[in-house]
Amino acid sequence: MRLKQRDIDAIRIATRATFGDTASVSLFGSRLHDDRRGGDIDLLIEADANGEAEWRRVGAFRDILFRHIDEQKVDVVLIERGVPPSAFARLAASQARPLP
Repeated sequence: MRLKQRDIDAIRIATRATFGDTASVSLFGSRLHDDRRGGDIDLLIEADANGEAEWRRVGAFRDILFRHIDEQKVDVVLIERGVPPSAFARLAASQARPLP
């Protein structure tokens, strides 16, 4: 997993602040592979649905995250509990690993 501890801590802080204590966050995509270079940070967040628009929740997450780390390419897939996930979210979930 190619993430610095500082980045992992910032992701956890932003996840809790935006989605609550019951939310879980996992990494998928190229950053899972230690033998690769570069790549964006692909995150899968599973959280309780709260009626707020997904784009608004993800935007709030990014705002908090980028207060703690340098702005960079971060893709977020949100799975709201109780809402059927998209095909892409299911694929991401099958490849994702929880952050350490």
